[in-house]
Amino acid sequence: MKLKYNIDDRLPFGQMMIYALQWFILAVAVVATSVFVAQGGPGERLFYAQKMFAVMGIAGLVQVLWGHRMPIVVGPAAVLLVGVISSLGAGAPTTAIYSSIALGGVIIALLTFGGAMQYVQRLFTPRIVVVILMLIAFTLAPVIKNLVFPAAASASEHTFGLCFALVGCFGMVILNRTLRGVAKSLVIPIALVAGSAAYYMLFDAGEVATTAASLDTLLIDGISLDVGLIVAFVICYIALLINDIGSIESLGAMLSLDDMPRRLKRGVRITGIMNVVAGAMGVLGPVNYSMSPGVVASTGCASRWTLVPATVLLTLCALSPELIWVLTNIPNQVIGVILLFLMGTQLAASFEMLHSTSSVRSFADGMTVGLPLMVAMLFQLMPRGIVPSVIEPLVSNGFAMGVVVVIVMEHIVNRSAKEAK
Repeated sequence: MKLKYNIDDRLPFGQMMIYALQWFILAVAVVATSVFVAQGGPGERLFYAQKMFAVMGIAGLVQVLWGHRMPIVVGPAAVLLVGVISSLGAGAPTTAIYSSIALGGVIIALLTFGGAMQYVQRLFTPRIVVVILMLIAFTLAPVIKNLVFPAAASASEHTFGLCFALVGCFGMVILNRTLRGVAKSLVIPIALVAGSAAYYMLFDAGEVATTAASLDTLLIDGISLDVGLIVAFVICYIALLINDIGSIESLGAMLSLDDMPRRLKRGVRITGIMNVVAGAMGVLGPVNYSMSPGVVASTGCASRWTLVPATVLLTLCALSPELIWVLTNIPNQVIGVILLFLMGTQLAASFEMLHSTSSVRSFADGMTVGLPLMVAMLFQLMPRGIVPSVIEPLVSNGFAMGVVVVIVMEHIVNRSAKEAK
């Protein structure tokens, strides 16, 4: 892929800030869509959002500077969100839930010591990486649908979501083709501002809440271990580990980086450590988000330095409850349409990589690519309650199951005769 800026390139200040703004907006979007899991009144939920913004901002900054050192957005892990929702629905206390999250982070960090990661990395062939890029887009489709057409929204809000999806997507495609150089990075900010302005011209904003921030509630109230919860979250962390490795490996392959073993080990280790921090603070743990290749593909900028101001700003936002309130009230429809566009660019990047790596040369190769996509959608849309609750967080994660299926297809079912020797 032809890039304007490579991974370690330092940009002029003005261009740096413009590209950083795009990463900041995307980071806000992934955090803002997960804060609904907070418990308590409006003040407690706002403080939860403050803590989550701080954790994600710090995790992203550490990753860019000392972890995988790649342009990847860090956000709350969706698989942990599923685990927390399921645990709350079963009546589990929040202290036990977030203690389990912290323990899961310890396990992930410990896996990076020794030689375990090098064996995991060997699994990710170019064909598997291509499928992972596709899986990201396919398995985010239900999430995008729920953002563009929220369940609790009115018919007029659904109409707005449909119209903005049509107008916004084509508008972003046209802007992406017509703008040149650094101006390409303005596509998402323009869509965000224009979409939010249009939405709030038609619909009312919510009431401003007062934060319940306090040093006494900064950390969870002691450690509480529940064997059932621990087992459930260990299953969640299997999916999180697959997600984290897939995100790092897919962008690394897309950028043709040659020092991936070290980047992967450091990246996963930081993910584990920051999950310990998140659990101790009583919020969802972070993971490297897999949508980042779409941003790189649409802008042509892969410089990791553009994420430094973005992550610093995300962290500083936690100090302003008023700003957090504004950021968490970006209309879901606008976020959904922006994700729709980004996943379109990511699919385009995966097709380009499919061609450049000659990953499909036979019908069997095509099945290795196609079947995992369909299986992922099946598990993503699977009704809840079919499988035992202890493994449901993993089985209902379409991305994780798709990755498992493509690994089985690539290395076992459709393994070539040369590989089998």
